[in-house]
Amino acid sequence: MQVHFGVELLHAEWKHAVTCIGTFDGVHLGHQEVIASAVKLARTREWPAVLVTFDRHPAHILAPDRCPPAIASLQSNLANFASMGVAVAVILPFDKALSLTSAASFCDAILVSKIKSGAVVVGYDFAFGHNREGTPEWLQEHLETSVVPPLSIGGSRVSSSAIRAFVASGQVEEAARLLGRPFEVHGVVIPGRKLGRDLGYPTANIGRSFDQVMPADGVYAGDVICSHGMFRAAVGIGMRPAVQGTHRTIEAYLLDYPGHALYGESVTLQLTSRLREELNFATIDELRTQIGLDVEQVRAIEATTE
Repeated sequence: MQVHFGVELLHAEWKHAVTCIGTFDGVHLGHQEVIASAVKLARTREWPAVLVTFDRHPAHILAPDRCPPAIASLQSNLANFASMGVAVAVILPFDKALSLTSAASFCDAILVSKIKSGAVVVGYDFAFGHNREGTPEWLQEHLETSVVPPLSIGGSRVSSSAIRAFVASGQVEEAARLLGRPFEVHGVVIPGRKLGRDLGYPTANIGRSFDQVMPADGVYAGDVICSHGMFRAAVGIGMRPAVQGTHRTIEAYLLDYPGHALYGESVTLQLTSRLREELNFATIDELRTQIGLDVEQVRAIEATTE
């Protein structure tokens, strides 16, 4: 998949393209319906499938006090776009100037002139342009446009806001149902207080580099993907009251990990289920015993899913 940041250097040598537009944060099942529809139409027409998205949530500019945290990293979103057959991804910087651009100007200058859109696919609730004037109905008056209806699963409307709410309350299994895959935390392994090593359970302390939705405090089962492969993990998220923690952390104990320290490495953490809430303990020995029980529970979950 070709990736362009902005359209200044985009020189399309195709005559027409099928374009899908959206924020696509997390690339959940609803987003996947839109993207798959665009890819299918593009293959039918023998045109490239071009995806247009933004470098940040529009609320960063339009309503910064109400801007939601991200569900996934840009790198993760791009990987999902590519896996679905998108030929070209165009990432537009959502700044003040773009927020003031009219729907007509956006359509003419970007969709038609730069991308050469012959057909457009959008979700039912998508809108663009100043004051959100570029509704699906508006687009249908100016370009061939397909509108993908809302998607519900098990009575829940698939949406980014619903996924954020599930993650923030610790319901990672529910979030996974709407995402179509486990919720992921993206970060870098950074040094911590090394208390896990003293307890017999050395952990990878994961520091994040962007404002991603934080799972509720507690202990989770999951997987860590690193340069050495994928490893089952017991993951603690919270303030660590038993060791007088001063800030919220994400720490993962990798089961059967044979490699060296991962400091400085970029890793992906997939949270598959929540084991319990965060607890305080009167003694370090009680904490060590509970960690052992958590690890055994992760092993038991792994055994049932093999």
